[in-house]
Amino acid sequence: MNILLVGSGGREHALAWKLAAAPSCSRLYASPGNPGIAEHGPIVALDVADHKAVIGFCHEKDIALVVIGPEVPLVAGLADDLRGEGIAVFGPSKAAAQLEGSKGFTKDLCARAKIPTARYERVTSLEAAWGALKHFDAPFVLKADGLAAGKGVVIAQTREEAQEALSEMFDGKFGSAGSEVVIEEFMTGEEASFFALTDGDTILPFGTAQDHKRVGEGDTGPNTGGMGAYSPAPVLTDALVDRAMREIVEPTVRALSDEGMPYSGVLYAGLMLTDEGPKLVEYNIRFGDPECQVLMMRFEGDLAALLMACSTGKLASADPVRFSDDTALTVVMAAEGYPGTPKKGGTIDLGSAEAEGAKVFHAGTARGGDGALVSSGGRVLNVTARGSNVTQAQAGAYKAVDAITFEQGFCRRDIGWREVEREKNEA
Repeated sequence: MNILLVGSGGREHALAWKLAAAPSCSRLYASPGNPGIAEHGPIVALDVADHKAVIGFCHEKDIALVVIGPEVPLVAGLADDLRGEGIAVFGPSKAAAQLEGSKGFTKDLCARAKIPTARYERVTSLEAAWGALKHFDAPFVLKADGLAAGKGVVIAQTREEAQEALSEMFDGKFGSAGSEVVIEEFMTGEEASFFALTDGDTILPFGTAQDHKRVGEGDTGPNTGGMGAYSPAPVLTDALVDRAMREIVEPTVRALSDEGMPYSGVLYAGLMLTDEGPKLVEYNIRFGDPECQVLMMRFEGDLAALLMACSTGKLASADPVRFSDDTALTVVMAAEGYPGTPKKGGTIDLGSAEAEGAKVFHAGTARGGDGALVSSGGRVLNVTARGSNVTQAQAGAYKAVDAITFEQGFCRRDIGWREVEREKNEA
């Protein structure tokens, strides 16, 4: 079958790499793509916000499946319009996409379905927000309600910091995403990511991961879209996965179906592993970035056939999901200035990074006028390797990082540090 992949980041490069290798994929197209994705199929100049143009292309090229990588087109209803034309889509409807498009929507759904999560209040004005703060103790968790490119969460250590952050939110720091804010109690524990595929009826676990959101080593500094990740996450034991499925994911899928908005696609649950058990931090309606990169490094099977089964209500009869027992770890190489204003245009030489088994996924790259590879975004490369444990995968990833020349780039040197310490103590 012919497939159209929508997106241009490292997540989409990882999906393109695995989809193009799938026996059931005849040809892969991508839009808007990037130089790494271009190695796996033609890049198409489509305005993905123009749904009629996307539909027209799908009919012209006999596209059997559209895989939507990022959240913005899903929240905008691209999946609905494609399905309306009889085209299979991997990704939820606009209504179900509110799970990521609105933090308040998800918190209210959790309350109705009795899904364990942090206590919260929704506020729509600065005056109401300052009043709501009185109902919480420090540290304060403040979330812009809408999409904010993974940067709309502030953890304020004092009431004064929280008031200042709320003032910035309602003053437009996160654009329209901050016109409503969710204030939550702070949950204590270790955070991990759990993925599941669902066609609205059948639900299949699809791996675990842990990522590093803060820009600085030792998990310090401002939040980013993610500076690295590894999979699997040993802290998410089989027992905890079973509990997360039973208490969080399955009730969510049932509630959405009961309320007339069945969910189809990947459901990414950010979990806090508290003393009381796993609690939902937030949902994403797409594969994480950079979590997708480590999941794809471990996935074994025909990804195209699996996503098609998920998109057409046939997940129950799909081949079993299989992952390598290896650990995969990815290191994000970012452009100087990230997560603020990144410096673009820096020349990149990948050198021998992939010569010994590592995989470099392009996230924010482009071709310069002379054809040279240059940076074009904040997170630029995802340098990914496998090993028998986190320690070995980390060593392989950083060996590949050191083979790359990117003078305007930087990375954290401690991705996976918690698990490396645990492995060292268990040795």
